[in-house]
Amino acid sequence: MASDPTYVPDTERRGLIGLAPPSIRPWLLLARFDRPIGAWLLFWPGAWAIALAGGAVRRWDMLLWFGLGSIAMRAAGCVYNDIIDRDLDARVARTRDRPLASGRIGLKGAWIYLIGLCLIGLVVLFQLNLRAQVVAVASLGLVAAYPYMKQITWWPQAWLGLVFSWAAVVGWPAVTGGFAWPLSALYGGAVLWVIGYDTIYALQDIEDDALAGVRSSARALGRHARSGVASLYAGSVALLGLAIWLARPDPLALIALAPFALHLGWQVATLDLADTADALAKFRSNRFAGLLMFLACFVAAAGL
Repeated sequence: MASDPTYVPDTERRGLIGLAPPSIRPWLLLARFDRPIGAWLLFWPGAWAIALAGGAVRRWDMLLWFGLGSIAMRAAGCVYNDIIDRDLDARVARTRDRPLASGRIGLKGAWIYLIGLCLIGLVVLFQLNLRAQVVAVASLGLVAAYPYMKQITWWPQAWLGLVFSWAAVVGWPAVTGGFAWPLSALYGGAVLWVIGYDTIYALQDIEDDALAGVRSSARALGRHARSGVASLYAGSVALLGLAIWLARPDPLALIALAPFALHLGWQVATLDLADTADALAKFRSNRFAGLLMFLACFVAAAGL
């Protein structure tokens, strides 16, 4: 597989993606359909908000719409990011074979593809109430600015945290029609979670990023990356615990948070800073961490 020009080190290409005709495969790779982890990570904060607001059962359909929206908008975000970063990607080993950077897809085609994906997101938008729609549209500014952050700040992961956690701010009013204090803590906790796991992800690119002049939290933290991620995860657990407490002030409800906290602790304790494969594995494990937090929110809201 490594000799395939469409292969990238963190791909999960198999199944239908691997069987796709060569003419279609670059389009699937451009939208990162070979790496579904991104869609999961975009989905979970919204699912947390829906569950903590008491809508996991009553508004189960909203979970499905958010799932579709996460797939479409994560794909759209990847296409947009690659459009902006096509020249930069060509200078980084892990990204130089991406469809746009390698020239297998043209710029005009990428823009048309992006519009099509956004139209799917528009269908999802129409399923929301007006307040949630306004909040969802407000995220477009954050999304548009993200590709430039890695050239402006040493902490582009912080901006990604704002973007990838925004589904929580949409999910709560989508269920309740308004906002509440638990949402503020939930959003803050999600942001710190995203910064933590994306710092782990960025460990893969430290050398290439240094050569290309790309900034990242992993480079900023350097040899303190483990303690930095530990601090981010600790802050995340604290804020998410506060969100649960504000929604249901019962010490027993906080017990539901323990599996999520233990999983993050395991990531930090076993992380090998020098092993890119381990960094990728720890990053991907946050798909399971997101599920654990969703179950905690569900249990807390249901009063189980």
